[in-house]
Order: sequence, then C-alpha cells, then structure tokens
Amino acid sequence: MKERKYKLPGPDTQAFHLLQLIAISGEFPATLLTRLAGGASYKEAMVYKLKKDGLLHTYYRDRLRSYRLTPLAKSLLMAEWRPRFQFYLTGNADTNRLKSEITRRLRQCRIASTYVNMLGAGILVFRDSKPAVFRQTGEIIPDRLGKTAFYSSREIKEIGAEAVKIRGARLVGVVLSEDHIFVTYNNNVAVERWDYQAEMRAKVLLKRNFCQLGSSSGYSPEVVCGLLFSDGMEPLYQLLTGAGSGNRRFFLMGGIYEHFYYLTNDRQGERLLNLLCDREKTAALNTVLRQGLGSRKPGGLIEHDALDLKGNPVLFNYFLDMPRMVRFTNALQLHERQGTVVCFDFQSSVLNRCFGGQIEIQAISFEKFERRFYP
Repeated sequence: MKERKYKLPGPDTQAFHLLQLIAISGEFPATLLTRLAGGASYKEAMVYKLKKDGLLHTYYRDRLRSYRLTPLAKSLLMAEWRPRFQFYLTGNADTNRLKSEITRRLRQCRIASTYVNMLGAGILVFRDSKPAVFRQTGEIIPDRLGKTAFYSSREIKEIGAEAVKIRGARLVGVVLSEDHIFVTYNNNVAVERWDYQAEMRAKVLLKRNFCQLGSSSGYSPEVVCGLLFSDGMEPLYQLLTGAGSGNRRFFLMGGIYEHFYYLTNDRQGERLLNLLCDREKTAALNTVLRQGLGSRKPGGLIEHDALDLKGNPVLFNYFLDMPRMVRFTNALQLHERQGTVVCFDFQSSVLNRCFGGQIEIQAISFEKFERRFYP
C-alpha cells in the first residue's frame, strides 16, 4: 500500500489562511467563518476537506462550536513555518495547550475576532513579518515601524518582568501605527467590567516602554489611545447611556484615554481601522466633509472640526470616539449651543437614540465612502 504523504494547503489558499488564524488564536469560532472570503458552500467544502485531511477538528462544548488544529496540523506548520508559529505551538502557550473552561475559550475567540479585524485592515500580525518590539532579543528596533502592526497581549508580556504590571488588564493587544498606539479591547457582544487600576498600569507600561525607544521612534506617549471592538452597535448604546456606570464608564469616557474609539467586528470595522491608521486618507475624507462648512476655530470653548453656516460647531465623529462625543455634547449643553455630529449611516441610529434631542446627526453613506476611498 502506498504511504500517504501529508501536506499543508498552498500558502496562498483560503484553507491555509484559516489554519494560520487557528494557530495564532488557539481556536476559531465557527460563526467567524462568515468573515472570511468566499461563499458559504465553498467554505463548508474547505472545512470538510481540512477535517478529512486530518488537519482540523471541531470542538463543541457549552454551546460554543469552534475549530482547533490537530497534532498533525501543528507538526506540519512547525516543520514548514517555524519562525511564524513556534511562539504559538510550543510549550505551555494558551494557543498550544488549549483549555475547556468557557471563560478561557471565549477569550481565545475574542482574540480570533481581533486577528480577523487586523488582517482585514491590512495590519501585520505574523511574527516573521513585523519588528520584535517587545522581545528581549537585543534586536535593534527601527525608528519607524514602516507598516502598522498588531501585537497580542501575550507578545506584550515578552517585555520581561515589567509585564506583571498588566496582570488583570483586559486588553487583547496593541496596534502600533507610525504615530499612534492603540491599546485594543474586544468585547464581542458583552459590556464588560474593567479593572481601572490594571488598565492604567497597562497604559503607563506602554508609555514608558516606547519613551525609552527614543524621541525619533515615532511612538509618542501623547498619542496612546483606546480601541474597543464589539459586535454591532447595541453595546455602544449601552455604554453611552449609562450601562457602563462607575469605573467602567470613567475608564471609557476619558478616565484613562483622551480618545477611545468604538469599532464593530465586521467589514465596516476593518475599513475604519485601516482609515484610523492612515493619516493621509483621514485628512482627505475630512477635506471632503468640510466642503460648504466654515473653518475650525482653534482654542474655542467647544472642540470641533468645522462650523456650519450659522457658526455652530460640527464634529466629525465617524470613528465613534466615545470621550470626544461626550465632551462635545456636554459642552453644547453647558454653553447652550446647537451642534452637528457627522457619522456614517450605519452609526446614525444609535447616536440618534443617545443624543437625538441635543444634536443634529448628519449621516454619510458608507457605501459611497468605500467606492471613493477603497475602489
């Protein structure tokens, strides 16, 4: 009988892409398959073949269905792609020695969702394609990253003994762009509770680390922001209307980060993440939005991006910057002024529900935005 030769799918295939995502996430929720390219029947056939080839298996427990790598898949990935996957598929790593507890599995699924967002936004995630910013290797870190990269919370802990200071923090990782640091969270559908002190320690640690890289590093502590992913717009409504009371609301609405962006776990979130990390495209969009409006007046009592024909402030908040939104509406109320918030059409309903009595909402078409800026 001819011996069967086991091999991985080609590196340019969607099947290999799925195996990569599972390798760096630990496990991949079955519901997340809809976010990958290809039709439903194609992806169903792809998963069936990966299972038949002994590379993938389904794990179902606590009503959560997910995909995990088989030992064969791990060995093949390690044999052919060791620099990329050794960190995830060796030792006691959470992504290698998988747990059955639902809390741990849900965190792995949040990480998988975050990786899908990052890759969809064109952000580097694989270790063999980005600088070893946190690793204690003696490697010289470039003055500029060159391209935006994402580092998971476990990669951040490679910084050494100082990593103990972020124990208890709920961040899933950090996005490093040319001039911003985005401390990243992913709630999926839940409105989580945060430990304010733990999150503050995480911010301080990142500031201190990047300050030590030198003033020319491009990582300025003045631009450390928060970034929250959630499923859909309903969690934002809960957060803005007070479901996030006490420390949670203080944390999100400016207690730690002056800017804290809310993006959705979907294609729109991927696009906006890419835009958020692209200064030139953001400036170009703002230029379009300012057509027919008056110029911004620096030093005003109410922060704004433009003025309408009556001289009232206009805020461009299509990134759903939660603290900025709250500052704007509070200032309008304090100074008894009228104002306008510009957002995308899929965001307008929630903002109307939250602030419809205080401000005018001007919605722009996300479809038209995509056609113009991402043809």
